[in-house]
Amino acid sequence: MADERKNYEQRSQNLVLKDRRRLMISGVRHVESFNEECIVLDTELGILVIRGIAMHINKLNVETSEIDVEGEIGSCEYLDNSGPQRKGGFFSGLFR
Repeated sequence: MADERKNYEQRSQNLVLKDRRRLMISGVRHVESFNEECIVLDTELGILVIRGIAMHINKLNVETSEIDVEGEIGSCEYLDNSGPQRKGGFFSGLFR
């Protein structure tokens, strides 16, 4: 457990949510997939799933690893590989 905590401390990530309408995230490696209801990001701290309504990506800066999302943000969830696995794999859980 201490090794995991140390590993997370070496990587950096910030999530800033303003009025549930704008989300700014640092530490983004790349965008796995996106549509108006779900954005899946590979980040420094793991896979991050953002759910909402009428979302769009305003800015993606690959040099600074930052992304800016606008829309009605409903949830942000990190997918953890140590938890129970969903039947059908990763993407079947995203598109229920």
